[in-house]
Amino acid sequence: MQANKLKLTRRLKILEGQVRGIQNMVDKNAYCIDIITQTSAIKQGLSNIEDALLEGHLGHCVVNQIKSGQNDKAIHEILKVYKLKRK
Repeated sequence: MQANKLKLTRRLKILEGQVRGIQNMVDKNAYCIDIITQTSAIKQGLSNIEDALLEGHLGHCVVNQIKSGQNDKAIHEILKVYKLKRK
């Protein structure tokens, strides 16, 4: 889990830098398409972080719930993940 946390933290710092870059682009009246390209990259980066978090949750928390006999709770968690991903 610690390695995953470090990886996610690194990715978030990269995204933070990208957001600052977009702020700079807006301040300098950069070409709109260039700004949109960067915002698309940020959205994809956030989606990748979300996927990693959900994968970790399903692979760790939900599996532990199933192993400990908390099947109803596990099903609830799976449905919650499904609903979040549909948004």
